[in-house]
Amino acid sequence: MKRFFTIAILVIISVVIGFSYGYLVHRNQIFPYEHIKKAFLKNLYRNTMQWSIGIYEGPSPFHLSDPKDVENPVLSARDVSDVDAAFIADPFMVEDQGKYFMFFEVLNLDSNTGDIGLAVSDNGKEWSYEKIVLDEEFHLSYPCVYKVGDQYYMIPESGEDESVRLYRANSFPQDWEYLGNLLTGSAFYDPTVFFYDNLWWMFTSTAGNGELNLFFSDSLSSGWQAHPMNPLVENNPDMARPAGHVFEYENSLFRLAQDDYPSYGIQVYAIEITDLSSETYKENSDSLNKIVSMSGKGWNAVGMHHADMHQVGSRWLAVVDGLKQR
Repeated sequence: MKRFFTIAILVIISVVIGFSYGYLVHRNQIFPYEHIKKAFLKNLYRNTMQWSIGIYEGPSPFHLSDPKDVENPVLSARDVSDVDAAFIADPFMVEDQGKYFMFFEVLNLDSNTGDIGLAVSDNGKEWSYEKIVLDEEFHLSYPCVYKVGDQYYMIPESGEDESVRLYRANSFPQDWEYLGNLLTGSAFYDPTVFFYDNLWWMFTSTAGNGELNLFFSDSLSSGWQAHPMNPLVENNPDMARPAGHVFEYENSLFRLAQDDYPSYGIQVYAIEITDLSSETYKENSDSLNKIVSMSGKGWNAVGMHHADMHQVGSRWLAVVDGLKQR
């Protein structure tokens, strides 16, 4: 009996010491806090957020599928060589002088924030990871890239900073300079800018996944103002949040939207914009054109929430992302 009580007391003391030490490690973030945190995050993301990047192709934006000559995913977190990456997502592609450049979110486990990564390709289908090209103290994702004249600009999502930030390439594609904020004062999700009818336009979600707002300006770098019909979409998470560049097809303009109901990032819809001016906005929301969707197996089994569309000759090429499991 005496031995039993001795063992019980030792166990209680060990538990108290262990709990106290764990509390001090967590509260003061001392060794080995960062190692424990990183191991926890790595396990969490491995089991719930296995996003990677693939290529889809087809005769039109509405008839896309895995190309027979591509093994998806073409890029994953394992390809990221300069940081410890949990996942990659939100790809945007540009073509310059016959070479292809892809920018995308890299979830950095060391900081638990998103950085912007770069990959390159000679044909748009086989990709090589290069490096992280943009890293801030806050989370970055959704790196929209635009060419205006001979100059490249990037507008990533920086909702954690409650801003929409504009960057310019000093030396494309690796060196980017922060120019200033286009919008401030709210968490702007997935800002998507395009030029149409002599004005710059920006779709963004500003209250989670169920609301869509529109801003416009006569200059990319300043003067942005809210559209009088905001919010354009409200309390509708299956068609509000942006999911890639606005594109034109057969003289019609389409925006891309995530389907985030009943769970986040199920598929991507294209919605035709039928009236766009500084005073009015209309879209054909009765007909949702499915662009990409979860496949039920493999690298995109349970989710796809992004598509960047490009017409290459007579074919359409899309860089997309997919979720393996939740």
